[in-house]
Parts: sequence; C-alpha cells; structure tokens
Amino acid sequence: MIRLAVRVRREQAELVLAELLELAPAGVEELQLDADTIEYAVYGAPGELPGLHDLEAVVADALVEISTSEIADDWQERWKQFHRPVLIAAPPAAADAARLPALHVRPPWEAPSRHRDGPVREIVIDPGQAFGTGAHASTRLCLELLLELAAEQALPAPVLDVGTGSGVLAIAAAGLGFAPVLGLDHELESVDAAAANAAVNGVEIEVRRFDLRREVLPALDAPRLVVLANLLRPLLLELAGTMPSAPAQMIAAGLLTHEVDEVLAAFAQRLGMSERERRERGEWAALWMSREAAGSEPAGPLAQSPQALSGIAVAASTIERYTRSIAPRTPPSPSSSAAAALSARSIVSSAAPTSSGSGSRQAAIAISSIARACSIAPPNSAGPTRLA
Repeated sequence: MIRLAVRVRREQAELVLAELLELAPAGVEELQLDADTIEYAVYGAPGELPGLHDLEAVVADALVEISTSEIADDWQERWKQFHRPVLIAAPPAAADAARLPALHVRPPWEAPSRHRDGPVREIVIDPGQAFGTGAHASTRLCLELLLELAAEQALPAPVLDVGTGSGVLAIAAAGLGFAPVLGLDHELESVDAAAANAAVNGVEIEVRRFDLRREVLPALDAPRLVVLANLLRPLLLELAGTMPSAPAQMIAAGLLTHEVDEVLAAFAQRLGMSERERRERGEWAALWMSREAAGSEPAGPLAQSPQALSGIAVAASTIERYTRSIAPRTPPSPSSSAAAALSARSIVSSAAPTSSGSGSRQAAIAISSIARACSIAPPNSAGPTRLA
C-alpha cells in the first residue's frame, strides 16, 4: 500500500481539496502541518493512485511538496484505528422527545453505542467507499444542525442531499423521519456507496448521479423542502446561483469560518434566505438558513451591512436637517413625500454593496434619489460627493 501526500499552501487548500476529491472520490486524509501548510494524503496500491502529472495540474501554484511512502503490512488495522465512531447528542430542548434520538455514526467493525441518556440511532458507514464518515468537523456540524431542525420540523418532510458522498447525511435524515430523501453526487462510486450504506441501515433513500456544474437541481415542488449541502465554498456559491427556488430550510457546510458570511450573502441576495444558526468547530463552520416567510421582504445586503446602516443614518439626518431648513419656503407635497419614502425603501432593501466603503456610497445615492423625488437639491455641506 502506498501513501501519496500533497502539501499545499493553506490559503489555497480548499480549492485543491475540491479538485483532489475529483481524482480520489473515496476520500482524502487532511493534516495541518503548520500555520501555513496543509497536507492531503490518499492511499492505494501501485497503479491505483492519481498520477503525478494529474496532481501537479490540480495543485498548480499552491504546491509545496509531493511525496510517496510505503505503508507497513498492518496498514489495514492502522486504517481502522483512524476511523472512530462519533456520537451526536440530541439537542437539550428535545431531550424528552422520544421520537428524536442521538446519532451514533460508526464503521461496521465498531460496536453499537452504550449511550444510556436516551434513544440512539445507529448509522453504519463503510469508510472505504466514499467521502463522509461523520468524523470530519463539517459532517458533525451538519448532523448537529439536522438534529436541531428535526426537533422543530413537522415530519415527514422531503430532503435533498447535494453531494451525498457516503450518504451519511441522507441516511441520518431518513432515520430521523424525513421523507422522501434524494441524494445527489457527481461520482458513480459515491452513488453506489450511498445506496449500499442505505441498505445496510435499513432506510429508504433515492440516489442519483448529478453534476452540479452542468445540471440544474431536480425540480422538487415541495413547500417544506430541506436541502443539505456539505460541499466547499466554490460549489456552494455555484449552488446559490443555480438553485431554481429557495428551499424552506437549508444546511450548508464544508466552509471555513471566514467564508460563512460570503455564502450567506449569496443565498440571501438571490433566494431571500436568512440565517437561523451557525456553528463552528475549529476552523470549520456550518450554516442553517431558512426561506423568508411569505409576504415578507428579505433584508438586502445593504441593510445587513453596519457600514451601510451608518451611511443611511447620516443620509436621514442630512435630509431631515435640510427639509427643516426649507420648510418655511417650500413645504414638500404629499405626493413628493410618498415618492421619497418609496425611493428610500427600495434603495435600502435592494441595493447591493460593491466595496468596503459601500455604505457611504449607497447613502449618497439615497440622498440624491430622495432629493430628486422631493424636487430639492442636496446641500453642499453634506452632499453625495462628501459621502461617496
């Protein structure tokens, strides 16, 4: 058995990992060597591992070093020691609900849980077939949020698991009472593995091969649809741009902590989704989003920006001072006041920031637009050019 290790610069590690998983869908071992370097490793017999040319093409400028080493004859036992069972406790708020068990994710050679504080749902996953054993922080965070969602969700409700891998999330969802459950994955090995794991766990899920970058998500017309997406930032951003409509609930993971706000903004701006909860473990994070209630207007990115709020406050104060100063001479008419209110509302709710100073820039636009709607000119002392 050969271990093929690729060391890359940390700032480009997530992009490299996404490409490596295309070459090694069975999974990649990840180690943080130091503050600046991540090592990814794959295992296989000679001739089964990705070629050096393919690896160099994938990692490109992020490459630090590629190395190979031979694994001792007892590698199978050592490999088993690497995959340990994981227990995800039921949320405290639902501890007295008999229908909601803790989740015990384990490989087939590990014994069932001895957890005595409530019911436990065993999820047996063969780690040798596809990515997703429950041990990775992003998968654990997804399972935690899935339990939280199940605690308040009226079941059954449909689930779409995008990038299902081993099927661990889809199987957990089916075990908790969600139905129907559809898992999608680009790799044929993952499709087969998820279906086999579902059979072992005695749950019913459908698994299809699917290419997120070339196909549109299946049109599931379900008002209570739940989407699970344990992917990486680039794929989540693509998903935000291609989803035909917003699901009722969505759990997104595979994110580094500093990437969450960007992904949230993408889903909020196009699909009107809002944050319910986020969880972090180490450098990894998961995000639970919900569709805005019918009849409500999603808060645009401008309204969520502290800089924008500050800029709009300046705009409002400036307009108030100016309108007071001209009130004795030119009192605004009811129609112009209504137009001003409509202009302000449309700008605040839908304008999108374009830079770090976007709050001031958008506030300047607000002043100018409201002033035009009221047929007045903005004062020179605090006009748009000062705020832009």
